[in-house]
Amino acid sequence: EYDNKSYKDLLNSLKVPMEELVEYSILISKAQSIWADAKVNNDYKKFEPILGEIIKFNKRYVKYLETDELKGYNVLLDMYEEGMTKEKYDKFFSLLKSEIVPLVHKINKLEKSSNLLKDKLFDINKQKEFAEYIMDVMCFDKSRGLIKESEHPFTSGYGTSDVRITTHYYEDLLISSIFSCIHELGHATYEQQCNPKLDDTLVGGGASMAMHESQSRFYENVVGRSYEFWERHYPKLQEIFNEELKDVSLEDFYKHVNNVECSLIRTEADELTYPLHIMVRYEIEKLIIESDVDVCDLPSIWNNLYKEYLGIDVPSDKEGILQDVHWAGGSFGYFPTYALGSAYGAQMLDAMKKDLDFEKVIGKENLKEINEWLKEKVHTFGATKNPDELMNIATGKSFDATYYVEYLKNKFSKLYNL
Repeated sequence: EYDNKSYKDLLNSLKVPMEELVEYSILISKAQSIWADAKVNNDYKKFEPILGEIIKFNKRYVKYLETDELKGYNVLLDMYEEGMTKEKYDKFFSLLKSEIVPLVHKINKLEKSSNLLKDKLFDINKQKEFAEYIMDVMCFDKSRGLIKESEHPFTSGYGTSDVRITTHYYEDLLISSIFSCIHELGHATYEQQCNPKLDDTLVGGGASMAMHESQSRFYENVVGRSYEFWERHYPKLQEIFNEELKDVSLEDFYKHVNNVECSLIRTEADELTYPLHIMVRYEIEKLIIESDVDVCDLPSIWNNLYKEYLGIDVPSDKEGILQDVHWAGGSFGYFPTYALGSAYGAQMLDAMKKDLDFEKVIGKENLKEINEWLKEKVHTFGATKNPDELMNIATGKSFDATYYVEYLKNKFSKLYNL
């Protein structure tokens, strides 16, 4: 996750009466703790009234910001990803629904092996040692940044010379810490590789939420979950955890980090099912902003969509509609950028393969060549270009979701021998 507040946010706030903004700020500050308490106690009814108030404000907010070109939910979508509209997202998610949902259901019916690392504990200091190793693999400049710990991993930037990331370590979740680290280092690489001349300006840092997410998820999934990457770096992980991993082969570890499982929690979802979690939230946000759906009906709508897309029953609101903090913060329009970022990355991969021997490069000692390609095509521009301009520079064409769908189908059909 990357924290960024844009110039556009500032301009938008000037269009809203000051007293309403103040009231809303107070409302949001209260909502965070109410949501947290409701989640812990699995008590959606406690969160329901204040969520209703947040939704009412966002509907009024949309009216203040509407233009001849942007109306309704499009106002909020454009805030997080300039140029993206409901019509474009509908086309994107419709493709995922027709192509990826059936693939997920097919894989879900296959007999799965038990959790490879179940009941194993991994010393946290050793996990930190491997995190330091990964920082070197990804060429993170430690003289211009650092890594610390937090409950929810994130990256924050203060120009190219001060980029800070956090990750988390759990003794029983080695994979979680490794990929949280790679993900945040993806964000950090983007920030460190922006043109330093843009520091302290409104166009420093990443171009958009989805463009930032494209980089973090590219490094995490496309690079970090590839066979060639682990062929090179798994020996180091085995060396650090020589007892815990001595009987775990490279092939089994590779399959483990790419395991597909229809699960409840978005943040722990695998690469293939992740966009379906986002699709659920997108469908609900459209209803929230553009219809008169009752707040009390949202949990059942959520649960029905999880059953339709992922084929699973949601046992509690804690594991369902209360799992994310975003709506408590009024962040409607943000979720779709997570899936869009992954799709941007898949299209960049196709273009990168025309310039680099990708499989060979990701199996090298470090990712310098990958970094240099992304710096030239994306990072150096900071926010001086909008996402569509960057996609055209990097890939020679505007965004096309078919690259993402083909990437997912090819990768997971091969992994599961379909």
